[in-house]
This record gives sequence, structure tokens and C-alpha cells, in this order.
Amino acid sequence: MKRTLVVGLDGSPESRAAADWAAEEAVRRDLHVHVVHAWLWQPLSVPLVQDQGVEARRAQEILEETRADLTRRHPRLSLTAEVVPDVPVPALLRAAKDAEMLVLGTRGHGALAGCLLGSYGQQLIASAECPVVSVRARHGIAETGPTEGEVVVGQQGGVEESADVLRFAFEAAAARKVPLRAVRAWNLPPVYGYSPGSMWIAEQFGGLETYEKAALEQALEPWRVSFPDVDVIAHVEHGSAGHVLLSVASDARLLVVGRQIRESALGTRTGSVAHAVLHHSTCPVAVVPHH
Repeated sequence: MKRTLVVGLDGSPESRAAADWAAEEAVRRDLHVHVVHAWLWQPLSVPLVQDQGVEARRAQEILEETRADLTRRHPRLSLTAEVVPDVPVPALLRAAKDAEMLVLGTRGHGALAGCLLGSYGQQLIASAECPVVSVRARHGIAETGPTEGEVVVGQQGGVEESADVLRFAFEAAAARKVPLRAVRAWNLPPVYGYSPGSMWIAEQFGGLETYEKAALEQALEPWRVSFPDVDVIAHVEHGSAGHVLLSVASDARLLVVGRQIRESALGTRTGSVAHAVLHHSTCPVAVVPHH
């Protein structure tokens, strides 16, 4: 059975662009696409004429139109589609529970579109157990970046912490046959964050920047071995991770960042780096959960 890629559809041009990106990715990586249109009859409390039957038929028409369009443009695509009688967040989280990734559409200015608008999209990105790809679109056309652009990945933490993020990025670069730029951004710690032990370790490596370079190479080493055909560019730069990644990924085909799985008093979070690139990146962004 093929691995599955789930895409959320709401009838908006942005979600149709996301479905097209998902179809191309599925053909590229030999994945099955499952299109989910979450629709639940919810009568409005305002005096408007509503017809449940008409709206239900329209939901099915949206699905069938998308299915036909994807099949026409991607004849080799393995595809299923369904209307799910539920609100978007729980419906898509259930559908994507065992998926390779979940794909959502976003507007050109960064707000998540249609029924995935605002908090819905944020909840999905923050809560999904699989990687979530946010595909930016203008006028219903996916902004996929240059056809020969790199895959860019942000690496943070140690070898184990970044393993899932790097695996996803290496797989994406290998599937596209393009270079992978691995970026590690660093800042000087607050003055009270210095400790004799940590500063001694940094000095053994010749300073903080040399230490950061060594940490990046250590994280990359096992993946270089697993993906020998991927040309890897190690990039270490001083600055905030969000700003560095957005600068480096201006011509990228895909930007990959991590999201640490953790619960806070306010619920799940996307993290500051993921939040920054999701709102300002001009290429698709993949957010990969990790422990």
C-alpha cells in the first residue's frame, strides 16, 4: 500500500493550488493523495436563506471538480477524495494521523485561506503528528519558487533533536534532485547565560562560530551517508533563525523547519521560527514535528 499525502480542500483558489502542489509531490515521490473536504451543516443565526441539500451538493461538486482536474493534469496520480462531515481541524487531524504529510493552502500575504483561515490553520500546523506543508498561492496559482532552486532546512539543537527535520529535508532534496542547504543560525547568549563549562567547551572548538559549524556537521553526518547523491551546503550564520532562513530561502523551492512537540499552559504552539517563516516565506514551507 502506498504511503499517503493528505491535502485539505475548502473550495478556495488557495486550497486548489495546495492540491496541485500535493499532486506534483505525490507523483515525484510515488505517494497516494487523499483529498479531504471537511463540510458540516451549521445553520447561521442570521436571517439568510439556506438550503442544506444545495450546500451539500456544492461540497460534493467542489470535490469532484478538484478530483477531475488533478487526474487530468497528473494522469499517473493515485488519488482518493472524500467529503467529511466535520469541522476542518479534527477532520484533517484524523485524516492525516498516519500520513506522510498534510498540505494546506495559504494566501499570498500569509493568512491561511478559506475554512483554514487563521486559527484553524495555526491549530493544524501546531497539532498534526505528521509534517505540514503550507503552500502559498496568488490568484489560485501555487508559488513553488524557481524550478531549479534549493531545498533549505533549518537545523537546531543536537543530532537526535534535528533528525526528523533533516530526514524530511534530505528526502525532499533527493526527490527533486537539487542541492540541500542546511542552515544553523546562532546568537550570543544573554550575559547571564554564560557559564564556565559552556564557554570552555566553545573555546575548545576555537570560538562560538566554530562550535556551531561543528554542531551542524555532526548533525548532518549520518544523513550525508544515507543520501550520498544529495549535494549538501552547510551554512552557519550569526543572527535570528527566522531572519537568516528567510534571507537564505528567498530563491528556494522548499523551506523545511522543525516544531518541537510540547504542551504549554496555552496548548500546542508552532514555535517562533516556524511562525516567522510561515508568515513571510515566498516558497512552500514544511513544518516537521519532533521531540
